Amino acid sequence: MKRTLYRYIFNEIPPPFFVGMVTFTFVLLMGRFLKLAEMVVEKGVPFGDVLRMVSYLLPSFWLFTIPMALLLSILLAFGRLSGDSEVTAMKSCGISLYGLLPPPLLFSVLATLGCLWVTIYAVPWGNSSFKKLMLDIAQSSAGVSIKEKVFNNAFPDMVIYADGLDAKGQSMVGVIVHDERNPKAPTTIFAATGALFSDPASRSMEFQLKNGSIHRSEEGAGYRMVQFQEYILRVALADSTPKEPRKTSEMSISELRHPPPGTPAKDVLARRLELHSRLALPFSCIVFTFVGVPLGIQNRRSGKASGFSLSIAVILCYYVALSGFGALGEKSVLPPFLSGWGPNLIFLLAGGYLFVKTAAEEPLPLTTLYRSAKDAVVNRIGKGVKR
Repeated sequence: MKRTLYRYIFNEIPPPFFVGMVTFTFVLLMGRFLKLAEMVVEKGVPFGDVLRMVSYLLPSFWLFTIPMALLLSILLAFGRLSGDSEVTAMKSCGISLYGLLPPPLLFSVLATLGCLWVTIYAVPWGNSSFKKLMLDIAQSSAGVSIKEKVFNNAFPDMVIYADGLDAKGQSMVGVIVHDERNPKAPTTIFAATGALFSDPASRSMEFQLKNGSIHRSEEGAGYRMVQFQEYILRVALADSTPKEPRKTSEMSISELRHPPPGTPAKDVLARRLELHSRLALPFSCIVFTFVGVPLGIQNRRSGKASGFSLSIAVILCYYVALSGFGALGEKSVLPPFLSGWGPNLIFLLAGGYLFVKTAAEEPLPLTTLYRSAKDAVVNRIGKGVKR
């Protein structure tokens, strides 16, 4: 009997979960869609490379969309069961709310394991692969990485600025190139116009600069300035390995746990914060289960649209708390452990309280507050109409 009941409740959760995954992932992807479309249409980046970028971005989206979709699915599943009076029927058979908890809890444990795999393996791989692919694309089509009126540092040891730029990113006006490939003789070039060409076969790019000047400062030789009408600067890009320090989001769990000797205290703190934040986020799936079940049962008459908006409201509150605790951790007000796990602890306590109140069939505080506010507004409007 119980096995049949558990299977019945469990089967209610996956359909809205996968719908939520697709919807939330698509919404997050829309924020990058214009940039990706611009790279295909204006910069001529191959469509296959754009698809690879999307695939590398997906793990960082899944880290957030899996808990979001889980909360939505539990709200909708228990809202449907409660709306059709199936929860009431189960209670009349002697099954309490605690007896309904194992199926959503099992699904949330599976979602937590999936989210842990994403955060431990997929996110560092996706971030590193995305960065490497962007560098490869920039080297094969140099104009892709150049933005107008921005100091661009996409090429190792070089900063490029263009006051004006054509759509393909090849013809420029008001060009500044700062070259630090030789640290002992940094060079800055100013040119009225310039053109940028890349040679994917030799992994190099060529600047054709006109009407400008070269400023160079060498150790022991002083400052030198040379004016030119035409100058060609060729840059070899054979080494595509990024030389700049890796971001904490690109590091593995082992790298976050064991910083190399001599790492500055600020970087050690950043690694500790990233470690606890990355490990705590998957366990929000279990926390959302205790929040979603009582809210879903209370939400029985409001339909799927209300369940969707309620899930957005809860998730918004959760990520506001996550940002607040993260900021306190960065300022060393809270230790890294509490900074990462604090939101989970608060929402777990709140969810446990809501669960106990719902199991005892007592009105939830927020529900009472909402009804009181609604009655107050209706009475105020009614008095205004009578006058």
